[in-house]
Amino acid sequence: MRIVPRQERGALVLAVTGDLDMDNVTPLGAALESAAADGDGPVVVDLSDVSFADSTTVNVLLQGQTLLGPRLRLAEPSPFMERLIGVLGLDSVLPVFPAVTEAIAAPLHR
Repeated sequence: MRIVPRQERGALVLAVTGDLDMDNVTPLGAALESAAADGDGPVVVDLSDVSFADSTTVNVLLQGQTLLGPRLRLAEPSPFMERLIGVLGLDSVLPVFPAVTEAIAAPLHR
């Protein structure tokens, strides 16, 4: 698992790559905690290159939503993540966008 952070049009984009599981998801949680403390713009988790995620990952994303509220957005879910989000109904709790650019442009609803 790898996270590449970047700033894009006032948003923090966290591009996540690889498998996310209980053994390696801690850096994602730390990145979301840091984002909650540093700024007020959107925080977009780019899931386009995630090949696997387990329940620990889902928990980290839900904790991120608790910390960031409407600032947290998921974007470009890979086929695996799209299936996981759909099966668990995560899209009813976390906003999911088909593209990073759309996630950045979406208004913040507080």
